[in-house]
Amino acid sequence: MTSYRTIVVGTDGSESSLRAVAKAGALAGDADATLVVACAYLPTEDDDREASRAGDVLRDEAYQVVGSHPAEEKVRSAAECASAEGAKKIKTIAVVGSPVEALLDIVRREDADLLVVGNRGLNGVKGRLLGSVPADATRRSRVDVLVVHTTG
Repeated sequence: MTSYRTIVVGTDGSESSLRAVAKAGALAGDADATLVVACAYLPTEDDDREASRAGDVLRDEAYQVVGSHPAEEKVRSAAECASAEGAKKIKTIAVVGSPVEALLDIVRREDADLLVVGNRGLNGVKGRLLGSVPADATRRSRVDVLVVHTTG
């Protein structure tokens, strides 16, 4: 079996996403792979009402980060988590965009061969109606996707 060379994992700083980061960190450490920890965010100069309205609709499933500073903090914390799980080569990226689009673009740019996402958002009516990061990423990815069980 070929081991992975570059692994991408997304985080929004939530406890759920950090479980996926921990698993990706352990995999990267075992494979001596580069781990790319990514966070997509909405720019603060965008219409704050749109971000607020999305949060009102999605409630606890709204995991979009607003602002570059919070996104940078989230990837920095996640990188520490991944390092504690064994990852040695870690790169952090915070990028403007929707989570799925950002993750797929980062996978392409980094020539990654594995994308790790948590299963948060797969269940529930909102996830089925609006889509979810794990479902959309799995459906659209051109590389292997590991969906980590991150919810209770």
